[in-house]
Amino acid sequence: MLFTILLGLFSAILLIPFGSRLKSKWSILLPLIPTGIFAYYLGFIPKIASGASFVQHIEWVPTLGVNFDFRLDGLSMLFMLLITGIGTGIFFYARTYLKGHPYFDRFFGYLFLFMTAMMGLVLSDNMLLLFIFWELTSISSFFLIGFNNDNKDSRKSAMTAMTITGMGGFFLLAGLVLLGNVAGTYQISELIEYKDRIINSDFYPLILLFIFLGAFTKSAQFPFHFWLPGAMKAPTPVSAYLHSATMVKAGIYLLARFFPALGGTDLWSYPLMIVGGFTMLYAAIHSLFRIDLKSILAYTTISALGILVFLLGVGSREAIIAAAVFILVHALYKATLFLVTGIIDHETGTRDITKLAGLRKVLMPVAIAGILAALSSAGLPGTFGFIGKDLIYEATLHSKENLMLILTILAVITNTCLVAAGFMAGWKPFAGELPREYSQLHLPYKSMWIPPLILGTLGLLFGLFPSFIGKWMSLATANSIFGAETDLKLAIWHGSFNTVLILSLVTLGLGILLYIFNKPSEKKVSFLEKFQSISSQSILTRYSNDIIRFSTWYTGKFHNGYLRSYHLKIILFAEGLLIYKLWMSGPIQIDFDNLTPLTIYEVAVVVILLGALLIVVSTPSRLTAVVSMSVIGYCICLMYVFYSAPDLAMTQFTIDTLSTVLFVLVLYKLPGFLNLASAKQQYRDIVVALGFGAILSIIALKVLYEPIQTQTSDFYGENAYILAKGKNVVNLILADFRGIDTMFETVVLGIAALGVYSLLKLRLKSSEKE
Repeated sequence: MLFTILLGLFSAILLIPFGSRLKSKWSILLPLIPTGIFAYYLGFIPKIASGASFVQHIEWVPTLGVNFDFRLDGLSMLFMLLITGIGTGIFFYARTYLKGHPYFDRFFGYLFLFMTAMMGLVLSDNMLLLFIFWELTSISSFFLIGFNNDNKDSRKSAMTAMTITGMGGFFLLAGLVLLGNVAGTYQISELIEYKDRIINSDFYPLILLFIFLGAFTKSAQFPFHFWLPGAMKAPTPVSAYLHSATMVKAGIYLLARFFPALGGTDLWSYPLMIVGGFTMLYAAIHSLFRIDLKSILAYTTISALGILVFLLGVGSREAIIAAAVFILVHALYKATLFLVTGIIDHETGTRDITKLAGLRKVLMPVAIAGILAALSSAGLPGTFGFIGKDLIYEATLHSKENLMLILTILAVITNTCLVAAGFMAGWKPFAGELPREYSQLHLPYKSMWIPPLILGTLGLLFGLFPSFIGKWMSLATANSIFGAETDLKLAIWHGSFNTVLILSLVTLGLGILLYIFNKPSEKKVSFLEKFQSISSQSILTRYSNDIIRFSTWYTGKFHNGYLRSYHLKIILFAEGLLIYKLWMSGPIQIDFDNLTPLTIYEVAVVVILLGALLIVVSTPSRLTAVVSMSVIGYCICLMYVFYSAPDLAMTQFTIDTLSTVLFVLVLYKLPGFLNLASAKQQYRDIVVALGFGAILSIIALKVLYEPIQTQTSDFYGENAYILAKGKNVVNLILADFRGIDTMFETVVLGIAALGVYSLLKLRLKSSEKE
């Protein structure tokens, strides 16, 4: 499992900086990587279907509970096959769709990075590892959505998606850390063992709130849904991949994965049913007003995600089965419709359904794919979508008695709207008479229309042979989500004309009527835009302006670019923490009678040191200040000698001598010595400095009367010669016991030196200086 993730990551690392050297004829090899990974995981199906699971454990940071723990079960298997299977089609499709694009190579690097992030997310069995991959999906999707970076709308859409999903990521991290602390483990597969402890914890509501916010932002649930329609500015292969089976399903995966440990309570069920139910109805109705194909597909995607959240909220055995099947149903028909939309846009130059008709006459294979997807989306008997809608009604009819009628009506209205929207996206462009301006159109390369045709055909085949997909895939998925056996049996006909079948047929009939009588137009879109001022996007925009103003004020106060300002704030913060710690530690008791009396030479050294310090802060001469600083350093060296630390004295003496020499050498390169601080600022600095010195002095005196913990020093003293083969304990700590720490400190110094060198060599043009 780790190997497949590293393979994707290695491909991304190679392609992003070096992909330009990849000739277009060799780009045919790129889809072979997701194809190979897809084939590899297909081999696990028989064992996964029999109830087995596969784990891999590699220690990373065990003290923090962060390890490379991966687990392949029914749920992660489904997502892995969707990520790599649909990903294979996307790679073939994009190779032709973006042919000739200046950033062709970079696109595939980003795509590999995103695919790797999704694979890592669904395979992770460690919560903190899952979060790392979760954030990586947000980062990589930012580059994909904003791929056309010369377009202002693309950049804005990418930033909006990054802001919303990134905000959700912060909440998710808080929820996962709380959950890990309450359960006592960060391993996801172990959480179910501690379910009672988690549910009965005072932190349970907070854990749910944070995890829900993470899932809602990622899976575009109301009121965070608006980023997804905006993300349609991305190239069509990106929309097809991210918004059918991968990124937007990450939130669904998160809820499904934690359902066994966190689900089954009212605190879990009602928020998900309310948010999911409102989202699926709101987005389904919105899709009817749209005339842009990608906009229609965006809102139907939001609605489908709402259905999945809604089903996970219902939480019954029937609802979990419906969710397990509908994840696959939606991925197949929605990826097909997106790819078909991309071909239509690529060939005709428009996605406006009021201008499209009769394209079946020139794009027949594309028409077949689109119509198959539309029929599956509508739930026509014989398609996989019909099975999915049946199971949704089965779930609502077996929900709580006081909610059964409301939930069923909600599902019927939503599905009716989705039937009409599905026909708008997959049927209307190919029905009717072909406009004259499209009569010269021709089929694109096979690599563009074969992937959607395969996906559309799978939606039909799985509908005709549902028992096959149920046995080998959906049953294991449902069992993984539910955490127990679900006894899933999929069939076209269950032998009776029952309520579920009646509801499915009524939905189909009403949806077709709605499609016939609904006439999308610019006027309807304009009417909808009138309510934009009260939308969640508009509200967020208004708040974001306030946030920008606050950020401007904050930056001016705390990040103004002045080093003295940074030092002041750091020291004040440190003083506050130290004062708080001293206050909480109780009264300070100092016995002056037990202190060693001062000698004349100690007093003399202190007087010289204070005199030199006074000169440093008051002299107008830089050379005098440097000499005074060296005097201070040498006085400290003498202190070390007085108190039996000759090694430290020698080190300090060397450093001070070298520093003095370096200062003197660069003096002639420095500007005149100016004191820019006002009298008020100088008095403030004096108070801060004296306060910090006083606090450290009090701490030093207080330490004398605290119990001394000698375990650490004893360890180094006992093991210095045995383990490090040396007698100078201080040197061995720096060079051996903490050698890696010291090495990275030198790396930091090296980086700082490179930065200084770069600044010295920088030569700005006159226009850049402004």
